[in-house]
Amino acid sequence: MASLIYLLVFTLIQMTQIECSMVNCLPKNHAALFILGDSLFDNGNNNYINTTMDYQANYPPFGETFFKYPSGRFSDGRMIPDVVAELAQLPLLPPYLHPGHPQHIYGVNFASGGSGALRETALGFVIDLKTQVSYLRNVKNNFRQRLGVAEAEELVSKSVYLFSVGANDYGAILDLNTGLLPPGDHKNYVDNVIGNITEAIKEIYNFGGKKFGFVNVPGIGCSPGIRWAVNNGSTGPCYEGISAIARLHNSELTKMLQKLEKQLRGFKYSITDFYSAFAQLITYPSRYGLKEVSGGCCGGGAYKGDGSCGMMKNGKKEYELCDNVNEYLFFDSHHPTDRASQIFAELIWNGNLTVTKPYNLKQLFQL
Repeated sequence: MASLIYLLVFTLIQMTQIECSMVNCLPKNHAALFILGDSLFDNGNNNYINTTMDYQANYPPFGETFFKYPSGRFSDGRMIPDVVAELAQLPLLPPYLHPGHPQHIYGVNFASGGSGALRETALGFVIDLKTQVSYLRNVKNNFRQRLGVAEAEELVSKSVYLFSVGANDYGAILDLNTGLLPPGDHKNYVDNVIGNITEAIKEIYNFGGKKFGFVNVPGIGCSPGIRWAVNNGSTGPCYEGISAIARLHNSELTKMLQKLEKQLRGFKYSITDFYSAFAQLITYPSRYGLKEVSGGCCGGGAYKGDGSCGMMKNGKKEYELCDNVNEYLFFDSHHPTDRASQIFAELIWNGNLTVTKPYNLKQLFQL
């Protein structure tokens, strides 16, 4: 039933888009939104690949508060890009692999839960960043065939490309038994991650993309899953080791974008300091209407961080579920709730220079 509802929604979008393209009725200065990245942004692409439950969210209780069914989003409801699209006055963007084959003139989501900038991150279970960019190239080529070269080039140039990538690359090097990083200097590893992101940006730029949005890597050492792992299933502090790598990544990401702005003509970007935004919610939860910012709403063990959200055994739930999800920062062991996603999306869209710069996403759409 859930998949039927999803198909009907995207069929309606598709019909609207086909009709619009036939009469050349794209609004003046129309900009689409294209989403790339990981489970923070994945709205269901992993439903359509051969993977495991660890990389999917197409079972209850995911989706329960907004969609009323599990759509494949790692949330009780919407993810950040859903709210961003709403703020941009765009319709619900489909996952690229959805079989309804929408026309994508409003944009599409390529993100894949568990993926990273490095091809070897969760290799064989997810859609890596390079493959996501190849899908975007396919969409661009389709635009040229349907809209004509000039209109397709204009649409690609005016559109915004929003990324969330990197966190899984660093999670992938954690010791599975201890949850800790291997000893040593991780600068070379960070450089490889940044290098792959740079290649993706340049490829999109080379086929016409000019406007890029980014969220940097949050303090993932404070996620319920990491805290549960490094404290051996008990309560304990955040893991500073991986948060330090996140800060290094974020510093290098900013430097790289500043360099590209000087090198690439017409290149514009918005980068949201997701690390600081997450820290603000954790430090001052009441300011945002939240009460629980350490543990997840859904799961088991300390902080509900054991990854059991949605798991069943012999017809019985292996997880616990909170009573009021709107009071929580995290829905499961790693991902924000619908309520938290609203807060983050509004910062990405309207944030001032303390949180997103040199432009916020609203300004980027208007350029």
